[in-house]
Amino acid sequence: MLQARTGGRFTCFITKAAMVGILLTATTIRPGWAELSPPPVQPALDQAIEQYIRSHPEVIVQALQSLELKRQEEERIRVTQAIATHQKELLEDPASPVSGNVDGGVTVIEFFDYRCGYCKRVAGAVTQLQKDEPGVRVVYKNFPILGDASIFAARAALAAQEQGKHQAFHEAMLATEHELTKEEVFVIAERVGLDAKKLEADMHSPEWQRAIDRNSDLARGLGISGTPGFVVGNELQYGALDLTSLKSLVARARMTH
Repeated sequence: MLQARTGGRFTCFITKAAMVGILLTATTIRPGWAELSPPPVQPALDQAIEQYIRSHPEVIVQALQSLELKRQEEERIRVTQAIATHQKELLEDPASPVSGNVDGGVTVIEFFDYRCGYCKRVAGAVTQLQKDEPGVRVVYKNFPILGDASIFAARAALAAQEQGKHQAFHEAMLATEHELTKEEVFVIAERVGLDAKKLEADMHSPEWQRAIDRNSDLARGLGISGTPGFVVGNELQYGALDLTSLKSLVARARMTH
């Protein structure tokens, strides 16, 4: 597939890279009998290598491109296998909030932290995606990696499900320009119509911390170490994706569904 994608140049890369490798290897091999034989003509080999590289400097770039293509393909295979292995955890965790079309044919799974600036930046695109794509289901994976305040906010958001106010609370916490302290979390909760005292009591349920721990384990299994991260179909993408990029992910997922 790599060869087809590069119009046959991949084979060319390998051939030229191999030639350089052979020349380089020849300068380092020292057979056991070398000490009893006439010394190799090292300067001649060095000159041959130098001359070849001077005459064909493109082989260095081509070899690096070949290695990068190989690395990308290996990563694609790893991600595809990891997503297939963790389908149940990705799609069916009852503690993970869901929005959009709960019966949608394409699921967008977001790993995020409420205090992550990039998560705040992408929040509007995720909301708009659900309006523009009625067949999309969004699953939120709280992945608080930025300290205790992030964990507190995550527990509050999960507990807000008990009052049926998760989505409004979720969007408001990502939209706030204030530092997300404990006090600010409860201010936002009351603003969106949550009973702050009940929310605080519900947050003490060990169920929410177990959900966060499961998300952390899942992220490690997928190789996700930062936020935001999106799993759509058999693809994993990182960063503050714009609306167009999110829609492209959804379109590709539909084609392979």
